Amino acid sequence: MDEKDFALRLATLRTKKGVSSRNMSLSMGQNPGYIQNIESGKSLPSLSGIFYICDYLKITPSELFDMDVENPEKLKGIIEDLKRLNDKQLDTIATLIKDLINK
Repeated sequence: MDEKDFALRLATLRTKKGVSSRNMSLSMGQNPGYIQNIESGKSLPSLSGIFYICDYLKITPSELFDMDVENPEKLKGIIEDLKRLNDKQLDTIATLIKDLINK
């Protein structure tokens, strides 16, 4: 992931959360243009800034950098629910997923 990919990833995740860059910046205790500057490529967050961004988005750093997952917060919730299912229920879900993918 390069700087441009990071900026796009952040903008995508923020937009999915339904929050403006200004409101996200202020909620994180930063200046109003903090997130906008990152998304526009003018600046990069520090390591601690990345952790604050992840906390705000309710995702882990690995989920932030995993470009293959479109909605990590939603996926995390689904995985937590799946952990409570028994083997038969998991087999049913696995079949359903395969059917959805193949359609």
